Amino acid sequence: MTKFLKYCLSVALAIAVCFGVTQAAWALPQPSFTLASLAQGDAITDPEAILRYALPIENKPIRRLQDSMEFMSKDLRAKRWGPIAANAKKASRVLSISQDGILEDVVPSFKEQAKTLLDEMEQDVATMREAIAAKDRETIWTKRREILNKVGVIEENMIAEYPTTIPEDYADLPRLLGRATVELKTTQGDITVVVDGYNAPINAGNFVDLVQRGFYDGLPFNRAEDLYILQTGDPEGDADGFIDPKTKEYRAIPMEIMLTGDHEATYGATLEELGIYLAEINLPFNAYGALALARPADDANGGSSQIFFFKFDNELAPPGFNLMDGRYSVFGYTVAGQDVLENLSKADKIISAKVVNGSENLVVSN
Repeated sequence: MTKFLKYCLSVALAIAVCFGVTQAAWALPQPSFTLASLAQGDAITDPEAILRYALPIENKPIRRLQDSMEFMSKDLRAKRWGPIAANAKKASRVLSISQDGILEDVVPSFKEQAKTLLDEMEQDVATMREAIAAKDRETIWTKRREILNKVGVIEENMIAEYPTTIPEDYADLPRLLGRATVELKTTQGDITVVVDGYNAPINAGNFVDLVQRGFYDGLPFNRAEDLYILQTGDPEGDADGFIDPKTKEYRAIPMEIMLTGDHEATYGATLEELGIYLAEINLPFNAYGALALARPADDANGGSSQIFFFKFDNELAPPGFNLMDGRYSVFGYTVAGQDVLENLSKADKIISAKVVNGSENLVVSN
């Protein structure tokens, strides 16, 4: 408990420092710092795993296959060979008896490719089990990554049509009906983020639209706090966000949170304002480099172009215990360039931002 209380104090101080009274318009709300206010659980911290689990699918066999590989991570680090072997055996069983159950949910145009991937994974798991017997961790890690990548491809091809309804109140805002990959070139190197329009269509759509407009090109990081946040998106001039050249108005983006198990996001208020506590959400702040929309402290729907990377420290913060979930809208994750993110400061800037995949999923109203 002593270590946890130290963590709580450090986060409270960080919040005060990072978003203090000197920038009150964009300050974080001061939390009521009690254990009851914290999300709990042994949370997943791998951004790609979070994205896989956040896909709107309900196929049980593919999830069992995914679970067997995801859960292997901690055991591999600890060299717990019994649980590692048990999970590999589970994967082998799924692939031997449940391929038809997996394929029945794959879109028709991808079934043949999915069958090929499943056959490849059967061989991958066989190779993995041989490596487990030899206690060859390098080969196990490699095969695990290959299998999970193939699982993700199949899962993405189980989504036949966009599954989420977006409120008419936001019909004039850009929306991302799927996912997109964005590459940020910075003065320290490149960062790659995947933004998720399945769970945050408005926040993700706004970001992708601004990237395609070149809005972030040349912008500095206007706030940088070691171990906590890195923020950008504050344009030159008096405006705190994007001014739409057509309407000449500030583009305000709403709070947008997808609760686990829901098929539509919750809009317009923080979960705390709605009286929802300790809820699981699909896009949490668990992973280093989670990407979220910054907003004024007194307006859950006042965000626009300013975004921040959450520099989550796995060693300092117990996974599943944070004060950010439900207070800010996560809409993506850093999947490459975490070492670059770690080194960025207020002395740096974004040289350019480019959508490298998924631009066809952006829908912009005329």
